[in-house]
Amino acid sequence: MILAAGQGTRVRPLTKYMPKPMIPILGKPVLEYLIEHLARYGVKEIMINVAYSHWKIESYFGNGSRWGVEIGYSFEGKRDHGEIVPNPKGSAGGMRKIQDHSGFFDETTIVLCGDAIIDLDIGAALHEHASKKALASVVTLEVPLEEVKNYGVVVSDPDGRITEFQEKPAPEKARSRMASTGIYIFEPAVLDLIPSGQVFDIGGQLFPLLAEKGLPFYSQSRWFNWIDIGRVTDYWAVCQRVLRGEVAQMDMPGTEVRPGVWVGLNTNIDFDKVDITGPVYIGSSSEIEPGATIVGPAWLGNGCVLRGGSKLIRSILFDYTRLSEGQMLEDMIVSPNYCVDRHGNTTYPGDEGTVLRWGDARA
Repeated sequence: MILAAGQGTRVRPLTKYMPKPMIPILGKPVLEYLIEHLARYGVKEIMINVAYSHWKIESYFGNGSRWGVEIGYSFEGKRDHGEIVPNPKGSAGGMRKIQDHSGFFDETTIVLCGDAIIDLDIGAALHEHASKKALASVVTLEVPLEEVKNYGVVVSDPDGRITEFQEKPAPEKARSRMASTGIYIFEPAVLDLIPSGQVFDIGGQLFPLLAEKGLPFYSQSRWFNWIDIGRVTDYWAVCQRVLRGEVAQMDMPGTEVRPGVWVGLNTNIDFDKVDITGPVYIGSSSEIEPGATIVGPAWLGNGCVLRGGSKLIRSILFDYTRLSEGQMLEDMIVSPNYCVDRHGNTTYPGDEGTVLRWGDARA
């Protein structure tokens, strides 16, 4: 089960025109990395709950055959004056909706949040879950105390049995620094604890209920890469790490034409007349005019244009974005519809001061 029905408000404006799981890293949606990882471990049946801009997820992934899996979708919405509009049921409520409809969760189920990239050893996690005869398991990682406010926090005994679950506590009230990574393993009986037809959350309601009832509810502490994209600042930092090659199994696409410089097909670049310092990826059909400068880590999507004299420094351009002559972007994420800096400050075309801040970056 992949949870993908949230609106992604904390990563606006990246989710203004796409669902959060469709945010690209190295040109691929975050959700695609999750599906590939599940397929590597032999998971063949995947349900995805969807709501906002659901068609963008469904049309991209289809029935899952490209990845050797079968994908089903559960749309969470309601009819409002003749139109179907998104109406998310909460992470646990969405699972109960599926269970009531088809009884899908009839065996041990892996549950993942659709907004993070992981390389967890799923086989080892399932083995530990089974050996402890757990009803539910949560995979955790230790985070700095100042970061606990962004996560669900697990309090457990020496055997890993969870005694308390705090949802995004203030640092001074946190009783642990072990954060839930949004990776869960559930037995079918867990679904019986979720009320039908109600909005119900895994972290805020289901987990405290499991702890309160004293059920076999365990945490697992594992070493693995967990690349969470909870905020815009996270996305910028993650892209910088990935472009620098710091994340295993995430390789740059395209052809490496010079050390640290990769390009897609049909690019127009005179390398003798531009200044490019990698790592940099330049997408298909993009054009870099003479006199332009790129300082990596930087990513240019498909169809981008850098006019003469422009400078792109440690920035990400989404598809079909153009930087005008003599303009500069530094530590930015830019699409044809918005510009956001590494701290999450956003400017839209037409805003006062737009030209002074980021020039003519548009489709």
